Amino acid sequence: MKKEIDRRMHSAEHILNQTMDRLFHCGRSIAAHIETKKSKCDYPLDQPLTEEEVRQVERQVNEVVRADMKVTEEHITRDEAGKLYDLARLPGNAGDRIRIVKIGDYDACPCIGPHVASTGEIGEFYITSAGFEDGVARLRFKLRD
Repeated sequence: MKKEIDRRMHSAEHILNQTMDRLFHCGRSIAAHIETKKSKCDYPLDQPLTEEEVRQVERQVNEVVRADMKVTEEHITRDEAGKLYDLARLPGNAGDRIRIVKIGDYDACPCIGPHVASTGEIGEFYITSAGFEDGVARLRFKLRD
């Protein structure tokens, strides 16, 4: 049985990925586990995030959520997508036309998962814990309605 992906949590993951890259220049998560009740993302960093940095990430994600940005998609050729995005995490059967999910002017990336229509549907984002081991920062997060 195929696992259902939570639209709200998956969309929040996109915003978190872009926020982490903007603040710490670490790229998108290198590993993620997205669930309805709680989720986690791992990022390559040189040192652990401070408590203030964790709260800064949380604030910035929530600013995007509250901005109620539209979430849209476009389909481009695999060649075009390969020039603009890292396609390494897309499944091999993603096809010749790649779906790019855009969150307002904040984020754009290839994705096959479901998303909200606008960020206002996500609810409040909060980080429950942050850890660090062997050059990897792990953020665990949840959503409130």
